[in-house]
Amino acid sequence: MDPFQTSLLLILLMFVLLGLGIWIAVTLFMVALLAIWLFAPVAPGIISATTIWGQSSSWALTALPMFIWMGEILFRTQVSADMFRGLAPWTTAIPGGLLHVNVLGSGIFAAICGSSTATAATIGRINLPELAKRGYDERMAYGSLAGAGTLGILIPPSIAMIIYGFLTDVSIAKLFAAGFLPGLMLVVLFSGYIVIWALFNQAKMPKPEVPPGIAARLYESRRLIPVLILIVVVLGSIYGGVATATEAAVIGVAGSLTLSALYGSLTWRSFLDSLYGAMIVSCMISLILASSAVLTTAMGYSGLPRNLANWIAAMNLSPYVLLMVLSVFFIILGCFIDGLSILVLTASIIVPIVEKAGIDLLWFGIYLVIMIEIGLVTPPVGFNLFVIQGLTGREITFISRGAVPFFLLLILGTVIITIFPEIVWFLPRYVRL
Repeated sequence: MDPFQTSLLLILLMFVLLGLGIWIAVTLFMVALLAIWLFAPVAPGIISATTIWGQSSSWALTALPMFIWMGEILFRTQVSADMFRGLAPWTTAIPGGLLHVNVLGSGIFAAICGSSTATAATIGRINLPELAKRGYDERMAYGSLAGAGTLGILIPPSIAMIIYGFLTDVSIAKLFAAGFLPGLMLVVLFSGYIVIWALFNQAKMPKPEVPPGIAARLYESRRLIPVLILIVVVLGSIYGGVATATEAAVIGVAGSLTLSALYGSLTWRSFLDSLYGAMIVSCMISLILASSAVLTTAMGYSGLPRNLANWIAAMNLSPYVLLMVLSVFFIILGCFIDGLSILVLTASIIVPIVEKAGIDLLWFGIYLVIMIEIGLVTPPVGFNLFVIQGLTGREITFISRGAVPFFLLLILGTVIITIFPEIVWFLPRYVRL
C-alpha cells in the first residue's frame, strides 16, 4: 500500500474514532503518532515534543485566552439586558419589531465576545423571555437567535480567526478587519428577512407597540454607550496600528472588568468564575491545537497535503467549482463535527489545495468562518441549537426548523462574498499592522 492510500486510511480511522466519542485532542494525537511511526524517519516522541513546544510557544496564541476571558467576564454582567433596553425602542416601528433585537444585539455582543455560543446564550437569556411575554412567534424567535448568534465568530474579535491566523500564518489583525463588512452584511440580510417575514405573517406578530419619542429613545440608548466605547477602543487600537491583537485583548479584559464593576456584577466570586471558565476553554483549545500541530507535521511526512494539492491541480478545477465542492464538504462536516474541530482537522490538508488553486488565504479565512457558522445551525451537532434548547426546553427539531431560513441566508452570504470578494478585501488594506 502506497503512502497516499495509507494516509487516507489514517484519516478514515480518525473519523471513526471521533464517531466513537473519543475526545478530539486524543484522537488527533493518536492518529498523529501512528502516522509519524509509519512515515517519519525520527522517533514519534522527539517529533511530538518539539512540535508541541513550537506550537505552544507562539506569541500569536496569547490573544486567545485573553479574548475568551473578556467574553467570560461580560457574560456575567447585565450587558445583554442593557442592550435590549437600548435597542428595543428603535425597533418597535420596524416590521418584525423586537425580533430585530436578536440580530442587532448579537452583532454588538459579537464585537466584544468572539464566541458564537456565548453570544447566543447571552442575548437569548434576556431576549427570549421578553419575546415570549409579548407573544412573538416562537419558531421565528428561536431561529433568528440561532442565526444571529453565529455572528460571534465572524464579527471581530473572533476566536476562530485567531486560530485560523495561527494555523495559516495570516495576519490576525487583517482577518479581524476582513470579517467586519461580511458580518455587517449578514446583519442586514437577517434583519431584511425578518422584515419580509413579518410583512407576510402579520397574524403571527403581536399587536404593534406605539414607538416612544426620539427623546425617550435617545435616553434609553445611553445604556449602549459603555459597550460601544469598549468595541471602539479594542478594535480601533488594532485597526489604527496602536496595538497588536494580543495587546488589544489585554485592553479588552481591562475594559470588561471596568464595565463589570460599573454594572455592579464584579465580585470575587464572579471574577474567579470568569477566570475558571476562560481557563477551561483555553486549555481545551490549546490541547486541540497542540494535537493538530503534531498531526499536521505527520501529514507533511506522509506527503498527503502535497499529493492532494497536485491531484486537485491536475483536475483543472476553476476556483468557483473548487469552492462549491468544499462548501458541500464543510456543510456535511458541520452536521457532525463542531466548528473548531473542522478548522483544525482540515486546515493542514485544505490550505495547500486552496493555495494551489490561487485562492487568497485571507479571503478563504472569512469563507471558512462562514462555513463554520453554517455548522452552528445544522443538526444534529449545531451548537447554537443546543444553546437555545437549554434556554427554552423546546425540542431540537422545532428550533432547527426555525433556523432553516438563516441557514440559507448564510449560504447566500457565502455566494455574495464569492462574487464580490472586495467586501472582504476592502478594510484590511487600511490596517497598519
